[in-house]
Parts: sequence; structure tokens; C-alpha cells
Amino acid sequence: MKKICFLIAAALMSVATYAQTAKSVLDKAASTITVKDGVKANFKMTGSQGNTSGTIYVKGKKFHATTPVATIWFDGKTQWTYMKNNDEVNISTPTEAQLQAINPYNFINLYKNGYTSTLNKSGKDYIVHLTANSKDKKIKELFITVDKTSYHPTQVKLLQGNKWIIFDITNLKKENIADSQFRFNSKDFPNAEVIDLR
Repeated sequence: MKKICFLIAAALMSVATYAQTAKSVLDKAASTITVKDGVKANFKMTGSQGNTSGTIYVKGKKFHATTPVATIWFDGKTQWTYMKNNDEVNISTPTEAQLQAINPYNFINLYKNGYTSTLNKSGKDYIVHLTANSKDKKIKELFITVDKTSYHPTQVKLLQGNKWIIFDITNLKKENIADSQFRFNSKDFPNAEVIDLR
């Protein structure tokens, strides 16, 4: 009986260690993004609504992304989206799910609450699988690929509704980013039509 109890305890401890390792990988990955001055990276997004690529600047919860069709600023509360084809700016207050569909690094604000995590290894990468604990989560699953050496996230794959969005991330580096870069400046777009959706 003691032997059975010991085996059960050992199994439970190994499961806990495995889950903790998944969290510790994401903790280290988050620390590479949440540096004080900010980071810059290139990304390629693939999804059911098409493909795009661009550059993203991140500082805490703030981000600024540019693509061939749009530029997005988010100051931690308000988001401005400038659409180049019609010279229009939409102002909104996005949800966490909406932010994750735009900012590949938003997983750093999600993984600590409401998700179960498991860890796998593939070559030079860790792959963390996050599964939502409740049906009300807009993002049901995430796969986050993290480089074993640098702990830089290199891919974020997320399931929103029944559609997958994949972000491939390259050239992550620290950059000193001014807070003003995360807010839309109307002087830079004097002819843009501003639509407030808040």
C-alpha cells in the first residue's frame, strides 16, 4: 500500500513539475519581451482572412504595429487603427482576445490565468500548449514556440472561434521606445477621417 501511495505521489509531482516547467518557459519568454525600454521584432501573420507581415514595437502592454495596409497604436487602453487605403483612423477599446489577434506578444498577459499549460520539445525549441479552462474564453488554444537558448518566442499560433491565426516572429531585439510611439498623432495624418468606436 505504501508503495502504491508513493507511486501516485511521484506521478502527481512529475505532472506538477511538467506544468511548472511550461509556466517557467513562458515566464522566461515574457521576460525577454517585457524589458523596460521595449523591444522591436518583425512578424508574418497567416490566417483565414489573409496573410500580412510587418514590424511590431512592444513596451509592457503597449504596442505599435505597421503592415502594408494598416498601422496600429495601443497605449495600454486605447487603440488607434489607421487604414491606408481609405485614409481612416478607427479608435477603440479592444478586448484581450482582440489584442491577441493583432499583437503576437499579448500571450504574456494571458497565460497566468484561465489556461492549462503543457510543455513539449521539438529540436531547438520548446512548444507550450495553452488550453482555456472555460468556454467563455475567446481564445480557446495557443501554441507558443520558444527558442531554447534565447527564450525568444518565435511563433504564436492561436485558435479564435474555429479559426487559427499564426504569427511567425523574427529579429527580436531591445530598443529604446518613447511612450509617444504608442499613441496616434493626428498631426502625422492631417487628412485622415477619425471614427471613434468607443
